[in-house]
Formats: sequence, C-alpha cells, structure tokens
Amino acid sequence: MARYLVAALYKFVTLADYQAMQAPLLACCEAHQVKGTLLLAEEGINGTIAGPEAGVQAVLDYLRSDARLAELEHKASWAPEMPFYRMKVKLKREIVTMGVPNVHARTMAGTYVKPTEWNQLIDDPDVVVVDTRNDYEVAIGTFAHAINPHTNSFTEFPQWVQDQSLPGGALHNKSKVAMFCTGGIRCEKSTAYLRSQGFDQVYHLDGGILKYLETVDEADSLWDGDCFVFDERVSVKHGLVPGNYELCRACRLPLSLQDKLSEHFVEGVSCPHCHDQHTPEQKQRFIDRQHQIELARQRDEKHIGERVEVKKMAYKARQDALRAKALAKQAAKDKATK
Repeated sequence: MARYLVAALYKFVTLADYQAMQAPLLACCEAHQVKGTLLLAEEGINGTIAGPEAGVQAVLDYLRSDARLAELEHKASWAPEMPFYRMKVKLKREIVTMGVPNVHARTMAGTYVKPTEWNQLIDDPDVVVVDTRNDYEVAIGTFAHAINPHTNSFTEFPQWVQDQSLPGGALHNKSKVAMFCTGGIRCEKSTAYLRSQGFDQVYHLDGGILKYLETVDEADSLWDGDCFVFDERVSVKHGLVPGNYELCRACRLPLSLQDKLSEHFVEGVSCPHCHDQHTPEQKQRFIDRQHQIELARQRDEKHIGERVEVKKMAYKARQDALRAKALAKQAAKDKATK
C-alpha cells in the first residue's frame, strides 16, 4: 500500500524576496518529515516533495498562506517508499533554466489545453506536436507522432526552434504548434519563447503529462510508454502508478528490464548508455561505492553516502559525456562548412 504522498508543483509569480523564503520553507518541510527539492527564484517556485499525507499538506498550506501563492496548484500521486533522500530548497536564477532573457512565462505563455481536449488538438494534421523534454525522457514514452528535438538540456531548446524555423524545418511556415512536458512548467516557458519569436497559435498541455495520465482513461489515451519523473520512482504510468524503470547509478539514465539484460549492465557501475563513457578511475569508484551499498543491504541499512556522492559522480560523468558530444558535433559542423 502506498504510504507517501508525492506533490509536484510550480507557479510563475514574482517573488522579490525569494532568498529570504529559503530558510523558513526548509524548516517547515523538515518539521513535517517532508523531503524532495524546491527551487525558488524571482520568477516563482518549482519542485516536487513527498512525505506523510499530513506533512505534505502542511507544507502546501504553508506555501499557500503567502498571498502570492494562494492559487498554487499541485499534482498528487502516491509512492510505496520515500522517493527522496533528503530535503533541499535551492535558490536559482530561473525555476526552469532556458537561459534566454526576457521570456516571461507568467504573461507570455501559450494557450492552455485541458487533458480531456488534448487528443482532439494533436489529432489535427495541421498541428505540429513537440515534446519539449530531454532526449532520455522522450526515449521511454511520448505522445504518438510527437517530434523529439533530441536535446540534452532545456537550454538547447531555443536553438532547436531557430534551426527548425528555417526552410525545410519542422516549424517552418507552421501556424499551429502544440507542446507538452512532464508537469507543464517547461511548456509555459517554451510557448512563451515561441510567441516571442512570432508564433501566434501556440498551445500546451495544461498540467503536463502527469495530469493527462491522471485524467485520461488508458483506453482513450494517445500516450505511449512511461513518463520519466525526477525521483526514485523513475517513471510512472497511467493512473500515476510507478513504472518498471530503474536508474543507472553511474549515469542516472532510466533502465528498462531489457537494458538490465545487456552485457554492459553492471549494477551501480555501468549500463548500455554509459559503459564506454567513464574512465577506469571512475568505474573503480563506482565499484567501491556499490560494494558499500551491498554491505549496507546485507545489514538492512541504507547507504547514506549514496544519496549525495552517486549524484555528484554521475552528474560529472554525464556532463563530461555531453561536452564530448557537443565538441564532436561542432567539429562535424565546422568540417561541413569548409
């Protein structure tokens, strides 16, 4: 039976004093045994928290006691185990990083489309449907006929729009564009960006994929696969029940049952996605860490060090791989222009 309430939330609203909000918010979460990550910026709040139902509700009530967040909405789901290791409240320049100035989602976002009306919109052959999430998220599930921009981070999305707006591109001379993402936040900013670039008929899925999977019956659904989520559940399916994916602890990418059958899969050390991306030194650290985790399991204890070190190591390895990929891409581009 599910024991932990999970609440995904965001709101674009001016929070001039967001820095002063950090410590009291963290204290509130910790006082109610709530864990997760919340991002605060001048443009608003974003994040996911989990804990006992009463604790999560207390945090939501605390947030909504601020008049600016009185209409804060959240998407609720349940998890059989705590999906986070600790509570973090971070200060950011943006609550979802695009890196483009003067894109104001609060005032410039596209038209919201309810989940119950989404199928009709994306069935229209004149509508270009774009998945604004990262490539590894799209790989485990998306809507039928949606375009995958193959981005590694949301900061690459504006360049993709620029490239695809040129003759021959997916967005060239297109008047209707529909976008979607996990919970809706990236879509608010991406549709605002498209409107700033002259696109008029821009739509996005209200509440994101999570609201769609919660609202639309599976028999009527146009969704194919699982939806990646940024916690230890890894993915969810219709009804927001946990999916069948696990995280590779070396690269933090989702693994299917088929991936785990690969000769390249070594628990905690490598997977088909990253087996050739790490140095011998990194792999040895992963092996040592996995050994400590297994010893902790035998003692029926949690390996506390895993929660921080595994993320740091995986993040660094992944960033190294992305840099190498970007350099190779640029080299190929330079060669083609000579």
